[in-house]
Amino acid sequence: MHMNQKLIIGIVAIVIIAGGVAIYSSNSSKTQIMEKGATAQKEKNAAPVAEKEAMMKKDEVAITDKKTEGAMANGAQAMMKTGAYVEYASEKIAMASANYDVVLFFRASWCPTCKAVDEDIKSHLKDIPESLTILDVNYDNSTDLKKKYGVTYQHTFVQVDAQGNLIKKWVGSPTLASLVSEVK
Repeated sequence: MHMNQKLIIGIVAIVIIAGGVAIYSSNSSKTQIMEKGATAQKEKNAAPVAEKEAMMKKDEVAITDKKTEGAMANGAQAMMKTGAYVEYASEKIAMASANYDVVLFFRASWCPTCKAVDEDIKSHLKDIPESLTILDVNYDNSTDLKKKYGVTYQHTFVQVDAQGNLIKKWVGSPTLASLVSEVK
């Protein structure tokens, strides 16, 4: 082969190789651009999906919260056995209904007659009618409740409805039996 032929073959080879590199480089750039575009599109598509998933989770949490509230209310009622003598809590008043009575017993730990009734109730827990809950209210630290029901001294009983409205108020039932006989 002549020098000219070798030179032409070398130039052709360089052009072919350079062209291949250029084509590869061009394709590589196109691939990168396409990949960036695809990534951007995925991110664009992912945003509404993520938003939708977040909203669904929020709805699930709200539903769970509602179920939990219901379960807690049912649990509170389950914990509040019918025919009970328990410590006062405002939510327990809501148990009152046409078929279920709630009585607040305002008592002081230092009051001898309050102690006697408290002991009588505790020794006859099984005798509390199933449709009655007696709520033990601390006379000394229940200023708002005393004001609401006009309670001026310990050993006062107040029967209330589910909204906490006074149905009847009396003083001095010496035993559980006499307390029960007062309930309307």
